[in-house]
Amino acid sequence: MSGSKQQIALVTPVAAEVQQEAHAFVADGREAKAVKCLRKATGLGLPEAQAALQLLRSGKALPVDYPQALENLEALDSDLMGELASLLAEGHSVKAVKVLRERMDLSLTSGYRLVKQLEDREAS
Repeated sequence: MSGSKQQIALVTPVAAEVQQEAHAFVADGREAKAVKCLRKATGLGLPEAQAALQLLRSGKALPVDYPQALENLEALDSDLMGELASLLAEGHSVKAVKVLRERMDLSLTSGYRLVKQLEDREAS
């Protein structure tokens, strides 16, 4: 199972300034420019950036950092979070990244950063 485009958008941090810039482009009727802005800032693919813009337009805030993205992931799939926590507890961080990437269809960078964030949270 892979993450939906909206789920991917909800676990991909987007700086507050970029979100504001995207809103401004939409207000000016320049949605294509807003999508391009989101893609450039996040590395999201076209469908995922369009989903992110749709979420912003509906009033949903996107995460601005990986701690917020991790909270969103927990809300979206608590079973996956439990599986990742178990893998980390057993010292299998590489496998945790692999599982997260396979289940959510995330980039290596995003998968690694989310797992690292979870690892840091679990350690404290």
